[in-house]
Amino acid sequence: MRIDTDFEPLVTERLVLRRSRPEDAETISAYRSDPNVNRYQGWKRTDPEGVRREIEEMAGRAPGEAGGWVQLSVEERGSGVLVGDVGLTLAEAEPGVIKVGYTIAPEFQGRGYGTEAVRALVAYALDTLGADVVRAYTDAENVPSIRVAEKVGMRLVERFEGRDGDEVWVGLRYEKRREAREEG
Repeated sequence: MRIDTDFEPLVTERLVLRRSRPEDAETISAYRSDPNVNRYQGWKRTDPEGVRREIEEMAGRAPGEAGGWVQLSVEERGSGVLVGDVGLTLAEAEPGVIKVGYTIAPEFQGRGYGTEAVRALVAYALDTLGADVVRAYTDAENVPSIRVAEKVGMRLVERFEGRDGDEVWVGLRYEKRREAREEG
């Protein structure tokens, strides 16, 4: 796999995916703190200062580099309005595997932005970074996230149970493999 030290924003028909900046923290915090969004998130802190610190920590890491996530803010091309964020990280101890995550602000959901952004991110991970497998995890109750994974060509490969205190939840693992990309 490759490290992209010269990352350029990913541009789609309607969106721009660029490195998240500290000034994005307030907006990201607002939608990630929404209880209907937060219940599916992996971020421990969603307050503006916590989000800002995460963005600052990620800023020193290039896409494809080990050590943690790289977050991209998703903007509407025409307006420049931040509508969500996506991220990627190398899977620990699994060479060739990149994990992706995605969140679209509730007021921008249902417009296909998640699918468009994740499609671009998956293509970038496979084509630019040279991943063999792109993986996404989701809660089995997060139907919009499942739809995004399936629409970008990921396939369900595992269903598993997780535990958070007394709460038991069902998780799903979706993957898109390089050979699947080359075939279609």
